[in-house]
Amino acid sequence: MLYAAKAIHVGDHPTISLFGLTVNLDILMSTLLAAAIFLFLGWRVTRSATSGVPTKLQVAYEAIIGMVSELADSAVGPKGRKFVPIGVTLFIFILICNWIGFLPSAMQPGVSGEILPSPTSDINLPLAMAAIVIIWVHIESFRARGFRGYFKHYAQPFAALAPINIVEEITKPITMTFRLFGNMFSGGLMLAVMTTLLPIFVVPFGEIIWKPFDLGIGAIQAYIFMLLTILYFGMAMSHEEHHEELEPSH
Repeated sequence: MLYAAKAIHVGDHPTISLFGLTVNLDILMSTLLAAAIFLFLGWRVTRSATSGVPTKLQVAYEAIIGMVSELADSAVGPKGRKFVPIGVTLFIFILICNWIGFLPSAMQPGVSGEILPSPTSDINLPLAMAAIVIIWVHIESFRARGFRGYFKHYAQPFAALAPINIVEEITKPITMTFRLFGNMFSGGLMLAVMTTLLPIFVVPFGEIIWKPFDLGIGAIQAYIFMLLTILYFGMAMSHEEHHEELEPSH
């Protein structure tokens, strides 16, 4: 018997009201869990860090730091090293958030929803991270270009393109948000479709087949969000670097 008659519920969460705001309890719990895992891993790698034979966790951290450092060097230059910590933080935290959805936390698989869904499958967390990144990018751009240079760069290469450049800046956080949210949300939606349309005895096998794809998608989306962050910082610092290259040596 197919469960075609069941409705596909999208975006349903247990909620509470806090200071006039509606808080999704499941997203809040999974976000706190991701933060706790992130902090524990950071604490663990600092405690076990050694100049001798490294642990597997230290090797993984060093590989991630090396990857982000290479991106920062190529996108920004030597001054891009100060953006490596935020790049590493975003990549690891988003990866943990994305992979939490892999945990089998449903009370009734194929019937009830996940108790700990991926936090990035809710639009609020990707939007908050994108907003923080873009605000930081504009602060660095203002520092690099100065007051006049910051506003003048919107009129580059022609003043007539200023409206387009402003719209582009506005769409950056929107793009970052929906790229991450959309891909992670689609995984949960795919599982919801399977539980609705497939026979109940087939659903667990469908989840087993689909869940590994979620791991790969989660890793790719964490990398893309981190990559866009580094590239946006590079664009913010490019004007300063350009002037340094043109400055005559003494």
